[in-house]
Amino acid sequence: MLPEQCRAARGLLNWTQEHLAVIAGVSRSTIKDFECNRHVIHRATESLLIRALEEGGVRLIPAEGEGPGVRLACRCAGAQPGMVG
Repeated sequence: MLPEQCRAARGLLNWTQEHLAVIAGVSRSTIKDFECNRHVIHRATESLLIRALEEGGVRLIPAEGEGPGVRLACRCAGAQPGMVG
């Protein structure tokens, strides 16, 4: 996941860095530093962030083809956007 994808995914979900931090179980400063390109995150941290964002309702698009991106996932009947767990 790229920092830009993280920011874009949060934007689609209307989540703050703090909200993502709580849902993913990481510190807000980790997300802030990652999104500002201050440091690279560990794979385990990246997995936690991706899982939280995907459970929140977004899909990360790999860099293949036209480049990396983010999109809203198909909302199934009964699903509530932005709700995790």
